[in-house]
Amino acid sequence: MSTANNTATVQYVAVEPDLAGQRIDNFLRTFLKGVPKSLIYRVLRKGEVRVNKKRIKPDYKLQAGDEVRIPPLRVAEEKALPNANLSQVSRLNDCVLYEDDYLMVVNKPAGLAVHGGSGLSFGLIEGLRALRPDARFLELVHRLDRDTSGCILIAKKRSALRGLHEALREKTMQKDYLCLVRGDWPGNKKVIRAPLLKNTLQSGERVVRVDTEGKASETRFKVERRFGGLATLVNAFPVTGRTHQIRVHTLHAGHPIAGDDKYGDKDFDTRLKDAGLARLMLHAWHLSFTHPNTGDAVSVTAKPDGSFAALLAQLEKGQ
Repeated sequence: MSTANNTATVQYVAVEPDLAGQRIDNFLRTFLKGVPKSLIYRVLRKGEVRVNKKRIKPDYKLQAGDEVRIPPLRVAEEKALPNANLSQVSRLNDCVLYEDDYLMVVNKPAGLAVHGGSGLSFGLIEGLRALRPDARFLELVHRLDRDTSGCILIAKKRSALRGLHEALREKTMQKDYLCLVRGDWPGNKKVIRAPLLKNTLQSGERVVRVDTEGKASETRFKVERRFGGLATLVNAFPVTGRTHQIRVHTLHAGHPIAGDDKYGDKDFDTRLKDAGLARLMLHAWHLSFTHPNTGDAVSVTAKPDGSFAALLAQLEKGQ
């Protein structure tokens, strides 16, 4: 399914098998990118959207072969994709760690946002769409912060997206991160359970803090390497998937992540600058899940980039 670019006239769309089971409101939100959500629900309520010539409710689940009538609507024009020959875009080809007809796993570079917006001309998903112009469907399964590097999942079919989202909800997908934190992380500190509350500032910036009014959140930790009393490399496995979860949980534990300009320690970062600190030291190094189509176990590992590895090497030398 491709999204609509022009809805000046009534459209009739046949539902493909891959979209069976999707709610009509979610289908329309994808198909009518640029149309306000409030308008989509308004035309649904008024009965202007019909399936097989009948009025339907927003929670109607589509069946293969359904014919959807979409009334004329004003659609904001989509931004053009970046040029696939741009070096930043073409380099993404080398970041693909796993790919088949249903999904792909990419080693996202640090500093690249997962999608464009907020002054960014493009992000990871726009770059991948430019590299795969024949792909009819490419959507992020989950997200990584802009300054976090490593494994990120992209669905190439709607059915794969549904299956992978279910794996996230059921907590059957494992995502492991490496993070360099301040100080000597205690070996017995293996689990942090602290509720997280997300606030959005007027500027649009998201800030998260531990708060009893927040959502239940859990991260498991394992020490990988110690660098004297200065820093510790830990493996973090977020059981839940809250915004900035690992970054806020490490801060809550008294061991903020190196290079974190939002939740970090400036004095600690200054000490590490001489050793080559140049980025947020958080990397999604391993991803394992059950393939949504074949049922096979998939396990993917992404090596940290050069600046991450170089800082660890320098700290090792300094011991």
